[in-house]
Amino acid sequence: MLAVVFVTRTSMGFQFQSIASVAPPLVADLGLNYAQVGTLVGLFTLPGAVFAIPGGLLGQRFGDRRVVVASLALMAVGGAVTAASGGFLPAAVGRLASGTGAVLMNILLVKMIADWFVGREIATAMAVMLTSWPVGLGLAAATLGRVAAATSWRTAVLSTTAAAILGLALMLTLYRDPPRAAGGGPRVRAPGARLTWHDVSLSLSAGFAWGCFNASLVTVLAFGPGVLVARGASVGEAGFVVSLAVWVTIVSVPLGGLVSDRIGRPNLLIVAGSLVATLVTMLLPVITPATVGFCLLGLVVGAPPGPVMALLPRTLAADRLATGFGAFYTVFYLAMTVTLPAAGLVRDLWGDPAAPVFFAGPVMAATALGLAIFRRLQRPTAGA
Repeated sequence: MLAVVFVTRTSMGFQFQSIASVAPPLVADLGLNYAQVGTLVGLFTLPGAVFAIPGGLLGQRFGDRRVVVASLALMAVGGAVTAASGGFLPAAVGRLASGTGAVLMNILLVKMIADWFVGREIATAMAVMLTSWPVGLGLAAATLGRVAAATSWRTAVLSTTAAAILGLALMLTLYRDPPRAAGGGPRVRAPGARLTWHDVSLSLSAGFAWGCFNASLVTVLAFGPGVLVARGASVGEAGFVVSLAVWVTIVSVPLGGLVSDRIGRPNLLIVAGSLVATLVTMLLPVITPATVGFCLLGLVVGAPPGPVMALLPRTLAADRLATGFGAFYTVFYLAMTVTLPAAGLVRDLWGDPAAPVFFAGPVMAATALGLAIFRRLQRPTAGA
C-alpha cells in the first residue's frame, strides 16, 4: 500500500514542477513575466487554503479512496486545460483545477499512510511517502525541459495528465484500506472529528514548519535552473543538474525518517537539518561545480521531512487526525502560494537569476521556528 501511494503521489510533484520546467518556452510563447510564472506555479497550491479542511471531511464522508480517485481525475483535466491555454488566465484556470485535485489527494494519501502505520515506524513510512513528491519534481526537472525542446511546452505539460491517470488506475485496482478500517464501518464520527483550539494550534504550527520547508525547496527547484542557464548551461542541462538534489532525497529523506525512529530525537533532526539546509541554499549560486551544490542540498534536506510529518500522528487522536491534517495543509498551501510568486517578483525586481535562491534561504530557516511554536503549544498537555 505504501508503494501504491508512493507512485500515485509522484504525479502531484510531476505536475507541480511542470510549469517551472518549461518556463523559458512558456514565457516566449505566451509573453509572460517571471512573476506570472511564479504565480502559475503557486496557483497549484492556492486551493489548499480553501479545500484542505473540507478535503479531510470529504474523505470521512465518502471514503478516502473515492475522493482520491475523483481528485486524480480533476488533476488530469486541469493538466489538459493548462496545456491547451493561449494566455495567462486560461493557464491559471487549469492550474487551479489541477491544484484542487492535488490538495484533496494529498491530504487523504497522508491520512492513508497514517492509518496503515500508526503505532509502527510511522516516521519512516511518512518519509518514504514524502519522497514521492521530490521524485515527481525531479522527473519533471530532468525530462520536461528536454520534451519541450524536442516538441513543445504544451506536450510536456500534457504528459502530466498521463501521470495522473496512472495514479487513478492504481488506486482503483490495487489500493485497499487497512484491516482495522475494513468492512465498510464508519471510521470517524462527527463529534470525534471536531478539533479543540489546542488541536488547531498544534496543526497550524506544524503546517507552518512543513510549509516553510517545502516552499524553500520548491523555490530552489523552480528558479535554480535560471541560475545555471545564466552560467551558460542549456535549459535541459540546467534542469538535470537541479534535479540531482531531488534524486539524492530518494535516499536521504527515508534515511532521515529511519534515524528519527531509531534515535528518538526528532527536534534535533528538524532544527539541525533545516539550518544546515539554509546555509547550503544561500551558497548554491557560488558553489562550483553546481552538481556538488545541488547534491549537497539533497543530502542535508533529508533529515526534517519524516519527523515533521510525524508530529501530528504522534500528538492527535486517530479520530481527529484527518481534520488536523486539513488545518495543517491549509497553512502549508498558503506558505507555498505566497512564497513562489514572491520569489518570482524578487527575480523581476532585482534582475538577478540567483535572487529567488537567496530568498529561499530564510524561508527554510523558518522551519525551526514552526517546530519551536509547536513544542511550546504541546508542552501544557503533552508533557513532552
